[in-house]
Amino acid sequence: MDDRQLTRYSRHILLPQIDISGQERLLAGSVLLIGAGGLGAPAALYLAAAGVGRLTICDGDRVDLTNLQRQVIHREAGIGLNKAESACRALAQINPDCRVRAIPQRVTRDDLRRLALDCDVLVDASDNFATRHAANAVCVELGKPLVSGAAIRFSGQIAVFDRRRAGAACYECLIPAGTEAGDDACAVMGVFAPLTGVIGTLQAAEAIRLLAGLPGAVDGELVLFDILSMDFTRVAVARDPNCPVCGRQ
Repeated sequence: MDDRQLTRYSRHILLPQIDISGQERLLAGSVLLIGAGGLGAPAALYLAAAGVGRLTICDGDRVDLTNLQRQVIHREAGIGLNKAESACRALAQINPDCRVRAIPQRVTRDDLRRLALDCDVLVDASDNFATRHAANAVCVELGKPLVSGAAIRFSGQIAVFDRRRAGAACYECLIPAGTEAGDDACAVMGVFAPLTGVIGTLQAAEAIRLLAGLPGAVDGELVLFDILSMDFTRVAVARDPNCPVCGRQ
């Protein structure tokens, strides 16, 4: 790191759990972020500000006026722009150390596999089960840690599936494909704006932790958050030995 970076990241460096070596790992790290909406917006802001070296953002949607209540990375002037490209514009003004790339499309499993080959951590901030299951399958195949999040109404959740850890479960073990209750859309169900900030920020924290080599707090658990009661509930996620995605490994 040069003198400017030592100053910029000094508050991280002062933490003995991170120090210079941990910050250097962040600067050398790469994150694949799926979604630049309610969860992806705060996640992207903190990943870039913290000094993650490379950030690839995937999103096929365009910024809409209704997004601005919670998707804090976008601005009214960006209405109509692709969300991944809008996010890249904002991040370019936050930290030049973070090299950001936009993938302005809804990604398929093949897309994710190609992009994940060059990343250290995958952060799933998508809003549909098809993408979540595709991201999980790719992470299991390639041995990449997955930080998963979701938020609707006043309830959110976050989980980390790190298949590098012996006996770790995957997202399919938690929610098998075909058993989902359905994709709840914010356009129909509504979502409390600060909730997405809480969950997205926690996703960024877990990605940064993984990159910096810090011990895990939620590995192997699903953390549920009710913002009305301010209650956090932790549920252990057991690996399914018959899981069609990770059961053979």
